[in-house]
Formats: sequence, structure tokens, C-alpha cells
Amino acid sequence: MREKKVYSLVGETTTGQRYAVVGNADRFLKHKHAYKAWQILRQFGCVVHPVAEDLQRLEGFKVYPQLAALKDKVDVVVPCLKAELMPDIINQVRECGAQFVWFQERNWTEEFQEQADNAGIQVLRGCVLKHKIHPKPLGYLHPCYWHGLKSPKAPKRR
Repeated sequence: MREKKVYSLVGETTTGQRYAVVGNADRFLKHKHAYKAWQILRQFGCVVHPVAEDLQRLEGFKVYPQLAALKDKVDVVVPCLKAELMPDIINQVRECGAQFVWFQERNWTEEFQEQADNAGIQVLRGCVLKHKIHPKPLGYLHPCYWHGLKSPKAPKRR
């Protein structure tokens, strides 16, 4: 059996960890950031669970209604909603047993940082998509290529 290659992402996270992407039906079904983050983590070979209250299934995968339903199943939570739509995200992360919360662009707040520090949860910041290898020459046109120039990369596995 082939050994699974594990790649570093941001901070202490790797492609060998288990992830939960938090969004809503709109962000998943209309292929917005939550969908893209879920897809790219899957392509990296990660175990990743979509979480949305208002969605049952996504492309044949079970969608969990809340993080509490994932108790002991995830290491990293990736919230992809605006901060005002997830005021208790740190409590939910703590309750599901994750060690990291990976905030995407523009959804981190100082209040979340304080709550995470008090709960002993490590906060990561930055877009998941900048860890993708963008093929050249068309990769030059993608903004994630430029935002992630110095970020570690993980190739597609699927």
C-alpha cells in the first residue's frame, strides 16, 4: 500500500488533518468561498466535512447541521461566513474538539482572537485557496496565485 504524502499548509496544519468547512446553503450551492475551500481541501487529499444548517447533502456528501455533530472528528475548522453570521464560532470550535480555527479573508475579528486565546484554540488567518498550485501561464491571471506566492503549496490529489 502506498504511503500518503502529507503537505504543510498554514501554521502547524497539514493535509493529513481533518477539516470542517462552515458555510450556509448559499455559500456551498452557488460555488462561493465555502464550496471552493471544501473542494480544494478535498483535492489536497484532506478529510473534510461541510457544515451548514440549511443543507442536507452536497454532491453526494453528508452536510452536518452544526459543528457539535462532528465531535472528535475534526482538527481544523474553516469558517467561511461573515463574522456577524457566526458570533459564537469559537464556542462551537471548542465544543467539537478542534485545535485550530482557520479564518478566511475578512472574517477574523479581535473579539474572535481574544475568545480563542482564552479557550486555548490556535487561530490561523489567510485564504485556503492560496495553497493551490496554479499551472502556468494561466495561473498568473488568478489572484490566489499572487496572494500565495510565499505560501507552502499542496498539489491536487484528486
